[in-house]
Amino acid sequence: QVQLVESGGGLVQAGGSLRLSCAASGRTFSSYAMGWFRQAPGKEREFVAAISWNGGSTAYADSVKGRFTLSRDNAKNIVYLQMNSLRPEDTAVYYCAADYNVHQELGSLRAEYDYWGQGTQVTVSS
Repeated sequence: QVQLVESGGGLVQAGGSLRLSCAASGRTFSSYAMGWFRQAPGKEREFVAAISWNGGSTAYADSVKGRFTLSRDNAKNIVYLQMNSLRPEDTAVYYCAADYNVHQELGSLRAEYDYWGQGTQVTVSS
């Protein structure tokens, strides 16, 4: 069982930055690939980024590539999503998710993730 708690969301102007954190409980955190998804009002939850169990590989949605960076600290059971050059269209609730996966291949589908956090709101004003 893994419990995930996101933090770091807030209100920022376009062009600004935020760093989201996802703290995980459990001793097997390093056995999980971690992902971030987001859901804007009236839209489906969409993939944002993922990182493999050891940080050896990452994947990003085209919409955030070059602006967002995902990293993890397995000693602290934390995943970080650094978001730069934010745009109004990045406004959404951001969810952290865990996929029991010790390979380097990363999933971008909701069904591939086993555990989810409650989400943190990110609002980007124009």
